[in-house]
Amino acid sequence: MKQVKLAVIGLGQRGAGLLKDVVIANQKADVLSVCDIYEDRMENGKKIVREARGKEIVGTLDYNEAINVPGVEVVCIFSAWESHIPIALAAMEAGKDVAMEVGGAYTVDQCWELVNTAEKTGRQVMLLENCCYGRKELTILNMVRKGLFGEIVHCAGGYMHDLRDEVAEGKERRHYRLRNYLNRNCENYPTHELGPIARVLDINRGNRMLTLTSTASRAAGLHQYILDKKADDKELVNARFAQGDIVTTVIKCASGETITLQLDTTLPRPYCRGFTVRGTKGMYEEATDWVFIDGDNHFKKNWGNREEYEKEHLHPIWKQYLDDGVQGTHDGMDWLEFDRFFDCCLEGRPFEIDVYDAASWMVISALSEKSISLGSMPVEIPDFTKGKWIVRKNEELKPHN
Repeated sequence: MKQVKLAVIGLGQRGAGLLKDVVIANQKADVLSVCDIYEDRMENGKKIVREARGKEIVGTLDYNEAINVPGVEVVCIFSAWESHIPIALAAMEAGKDVAMEVGGAYTVDQCWELVNTAEKTGRQVMLLENCCYGRKELTILNMVRKGLFGEIVHCAGGYMHDLRDEVAEGKERRHYRLRNYLNRNCENYPTHELGPIARVLDINRGNRMLTLTSTASRAAGLHQYILDKKADDKELVNARFAQGDIVTTVIKCASGETITLQLDTTLPRPYCRGFTVRGTKGMYEEATDWVFIDGDNHFKKNWGNREEYEKEHLHPIWKQYLDDGVQGTHDGMDWLEFDRFFDCCLEGRPFEIDVYDAASWMVISALSEKSISLGSMPVEIPDFTKGKWIVRKNEELKPHN
């Protein structure tokens, strides 16, 4: 069986989980090297591969060494946010394709460098936005494509996830979020919500994002949490967090639609991504998991009715997935994302979330930081396709053979 030959960079909680439960569990993938800046994590990565495949692989603390192991075709980047683009650039310069976990960019120039390097080297980049493969997101996308919501006017979403323990324990967990929340104030994790919305609105494929404004509330949630849970950590008790508790970003699109994104990770709340689609004939709202079609006067009784619509409108790739058997983490969307990615590699297909998507979605972090610093002033969003968005075609997701 032909396999994709991989280097895996970054073996913290997310990276090690993906390596064990998704990457090495899929027989389409063969891991040749692993890397982390912490030796114990690197050794754990080697152990995961050894126990799953019965072989010893290269382990290193230097990502350049992992990238350049003979035979490596694709570099999977699961490391800290600030390292994603530098590692991706090194991989492409070494002639490798890239699969890069999500996170926001730190500068606009970084995003241009990502695009320009991909174009110069001819290598591909896949942004690993698993929410684009979620069951509910793809069901709603299928309904949008069928015209059931009419003309789409507005979309919304958010990363609404209580991460106070993860951030506050950043030193103990060696987690990058702590240093980011201390030093940056922005929409730091935009792609979970923006990815599915971008598909609905044909972003970079007949439409594009033009401008944004971003506003941040004050930062109070983490300080209160630390007083309550870690009062003996005098360094954190006296720390001043830059990251606002609620960040609201509004984006205007070339075709006239608007997008609202919300980051909400440092106050008590249940998890929700808030995926919302509003059209001239109906809407979907994730908070109530509710499809509303114009003319339905009994909307409250229909809260939670998406599953009823799924019977007719479940996306074709999820129909196939259910037939084959749902696997892996995050309700199966991690496995589906990687399985389709490996198919693209093996069959020479274009990656489904490409470098233009990666740059356009990741740049929101850098631009929101600028807008917030300027008192919520509008900021222009670059056209990373350099005009190709006008003629680029929207290739609908289809089941793979």
